[in-house]
Amino acid sequence: MTDVLWRGRASLAFSFFAQGVTFALLVTRIPAIQDRYGVSDALLPVFLAAVPVLAGAGSVTTEQLVKRVRPSRLLRWSQPVVLLALLAVGAGGHGQVAALALALGAFGLAVGALDASMNMLGVSLQRTYGRSIMLGFHAVYSLGGIAGASLAWAGAHWHLALWVSYLPVVVLLLPAVLVGSRWYADGGDAEPAAEPAGRRGGVVFKLLLPLCLVMSFAYIGDSTVSNWSAKYLQDVLGSSEQLATVPYNVYMVTTLVGRAAGDFGVRRFGAVTVVRLGTLVAAGGFAVVATAPGAWAGMLGFTLLGLGLCVLVPQTFAAAGRLFPGSSDAAVARLNIFNYVGFLIGSPLVGALGDAWSYRGAMLVPMVLVLMTLVHARSFAAQPDRYGGGHERPRTADVGRGSNGL
Repeated sequence: MTDVLWRGRASLAFSFFAQGVTFALLVTRIPAIQDRYGVSDALLPVFLAAVPVLAGAGSVTTEQLVKRVRPSRLLRWSQPVVLLALLAVGAGGHGQVAALALALGAFGLAVGALDASMNMLGVSLQRTYGRSIMLGFHAVYSLGGIAGASLAWAGAHWHLALWVSYLPVVVLLLPAVLVGSRWYADGGDAEPAAEPAGRRGGVVFKLLLPLCLVMSFAYIGDSTVSNWSAKYLQDVLGSSEQLATVPYNVYMVTTLVGRAAGDFGVRRFGAVTVVRLGTLVAAGGFAVVATAPGAWAGMLGFTLLGLGLCVLVPQTFAAAGRLFPGSSDAAVARLNIFNYVGFLIGSPLVGALGDAWSYRGAMLVPMVLVLMTLVHARSFAAQPDRYGGGHERPRTADVGRGSNGL
């Protein structure tokens, strides 16, 4: 049993890593994709919005499919589709807008199923372990994002065609994820009868809603950094073009560091304390960014944002699993939709406020929204008879000693 869980944990961690690489390769090369296909500035936002909308549809579909198919099987086949869709995005040429639409559509639908099923398996494995391991999975995702962004930089630096940049990655990752999928471990939901009476029979959306809001707030903050950090540093804080590329990389590195240490914090202090601390650090980061007198102070703000926001999403998935132990797959799939809701809202919101008001003032809006997490922090508390009376129950299957959080 110990070997089965260890292999399941390692293979799922690799899946998170592969998805981090894949997603970073797509989003960091958006300008190159636009140029390759000749997509107009007016049409580009439509393509960018369609991906998260379709991903939300994929997550909704996954909620229904897991009633008949194990999440491990959905993950096993959705990840190759995502990789092949990435390659298809890079393979088209100028004027082939319909081909781009089909490739991005397949990417969006598959990534919704992939995100949902990955986190379903992570939540069920955490339940089996009886201690926090979700932040470790998301730390590996951040590591993959850094690797993917670095590969994208190399491709742009050497002026490689998109398909030349994407093909080696797909050739390496596709067989690796298929082999690794043999060891995915479906922990399975707890017996429905174990749930409190008010939660039997499935997910009660009224109880899940606070976590849905937190997920949206976290991704509004995240999309603000990914979409506006470079422009903000250059246009508002007067940095050079080269320095303006640094904040997102710093944000990704601090996200990795925070998530790598986060599981230990949850085990030691509890999820509520970690979420509250992360919220305050993230809000402080937005405050520093909004009031920064220069570029280096702004960099400090984005560093704080990475350290603060990084704990919210993994702990929100974990909290949904604890809240509905007999229906955790459905809860995770439904919660995952609000990942894309936050992504869709964040970037246009900051842009509209920046144009109509000021970009400094616009940074205060995600700060206020992230602070709203404090109102819902009690939703992250361990449920009675789930993880024990303390922060975590004793280790019943501690197969990860010395694994550094994987």
